[in-house]
Amino acid sequence: MMGVIEGVFLVLIVILFILGNLGNGFVGLVNGRSLFKSKRISLSDFIITSLALSKIVLLWIFLIDGVLMVFSYRGHDFGAVMQIIDVFWTFTNLLSTWLIACLGVLYCLKIASFSHPTFLWLKWRVSRVVVWMLLGALLLSCCSTVSLIHEFKMSSVLHGIDSTGNVTEHFREKRSEYHLMHVLGTLWHFPPLTVSLTAYVLLILSLRRHTWQMQQSSTSPRDPSTEAHRRATRILLSFLFLFLLYFLSFLILTSSHFLPEVKVAQMIGEIITMFYLVGHSFVLILGNNKLKWTFMAMLPCESGLLKPGSKGSFSPW
Repeated sequence: MMGVIEGVFLVLIVILFILGNLGNGFVGLVNGRSLFKSKRISLSDFIITSLALSKIVLLWIFLIDGVLMVFSYRGHDFGAVMQIIDVFWTFTNLLSTWLIACLGVLYCLKIASFSHPTFLWLKWRVSRVVVWMLLGALLLSCCSTVSLIHEFKMSSVLHGIDSTGNVTEHFREKRSEYHLMHVLGTLWHFPPLTVSLTAYVLLILSLRRHTWQMQQSSTSPRDPSTEAHRRATRILLSFLFLFLLYFLSFLILTSSHFLPEVKVAQMIGEIITMFYLVGHSFVLILGNNKLKWTFMAMLPCESGLLKPGSKGSFSPW
């Protein structure tokens, strides 16, 4: 029988699922309409659209996983259905993480200004660099998915032993090793996290140096370049906060079997993750001129406040 905790959990994931699909679906529809009209799409819009689509897939994965967790918890960790969910989750999750890193690098190379030869070399080839990053992200996502084969084999063996009731000390050790493999799977996410952190730090350093130069030359600190740096920093700071929150939930989910209340820990991890998927989509909308003004135009009470030619919160190019 479903308890109070399970009922609250189901209500929350359904609400977050609806909000997340509305936000990410809006991003995909707006950019898709622009692509249909102009027959071309910018690199930033391509990344944002791909990110929105990947998060829609993740929302569906978490909804299905949450329902299975509530109504069929005993078979939650085993079986063909969970293996299919693991495959989609592993691929889409890592790809989504790399897309965030690619977006951060694109913003950084477009806006930040440094005289270091390496940075200039990357800045002059920004489109090529980001495209190669996207291809690398796709390859790494495939590799992380292929790495699940050994995990699935071990899972099948453990499930077979568990069903016979012959639980020995060796079985417990193997089960701990199997759960440890889930935790080690988080290592795939450290490279994109490092890239995102690096892009954020470089933008902060560029902003501080540019502001100092403007003060030295007695130029207004609110010139377009400084404002672009500040907008980009706020957006990346929001991305970084949500991404760290997502990474925390990911650690909770992968290490939940080592915690006292496994099921409760998994529920908390899934709620935090879905909150990230919802929050990130609205940060994207508010941080992009085209998405923001299209969204504002849909609100009758705010339509009179829009001024032609006014600038959004983030549009560096």
